[in-house]
Amino acid sequence: MNIWNSSNPVFETDQRGVHIYTAWAGHRRFGYDLIRHMQPGTVVELGTYYGASFFSFCQAVKDQRLNTQCYAVDTWVGDKHAGFYTETFYESVRSAADDFYPGISHLLRMTFDEALREFPDKSIDVLHIDGLHTYEAVKNDYECWLPKLADNGIIMFHDITVTKDDFGVYRLWEELKELYPAVQFEHCFGLGILMPNGCSPITAHMLAKWDKIKPLYP
Repeated sequence: MNIWNSSNPVFETDQRGVHIYTAWAGHRRFGYDLIRHMQPGTVVELGTYYGASFFSFCQAVKDQRLNTQCYAVDTWVGDKHAGFYTETFYESVRSAADDFYPGISHLLRMTFDEALREFPDKSIDVLHIDGLHTYEAVKNDYECWLPKLADNGIIMFHDITVTKDDFGVYRLWEELKELYPAVQFEHCFGLGILMPNGCSPITAHMLAKWDKIKPLYP
């Protein structure tokens, strides 16, 4: 039986002109469907920028009426890879979160290390890592946050196909996917999905049927 199906959601933030033309925009439908199928209790994103990924998760929670809480961790200051932001970036994300996803979205304006204390060990079902993209930085994010991941939880890494300059997510991804069950997209700078703490029935199905699921999200 096919327990994974794709959808064509309407992302409400688009109506308000919230900027979605980011490198993550091409993964929004998958992000939405992942949350829709997994029905996680807690989603945490490290690095939110304008919210293309974060709001795709929130939209799935809202549409499906899930009991899911979504947390976005970012200073909204920027870095050498994403560029440095003006205050309007944060205000845009905060306004959209308040207007469209009250009770679902929570913005934690702090560093990733500071946010660690906000989450008990094994409490996060979906973790999205998209901060500074040097090898050292992303490895630190992964190692610091791995204890927070629940059994059968997943970790997503963006920019796994970017090899220019000092980007190093691809290096960590090559290491991790040899150790744990994993699938990936190559388009829009690449998105890796890792299952380091075991697989739930839905993620086991995703792994087994990836050759059929992946083409649904070109």
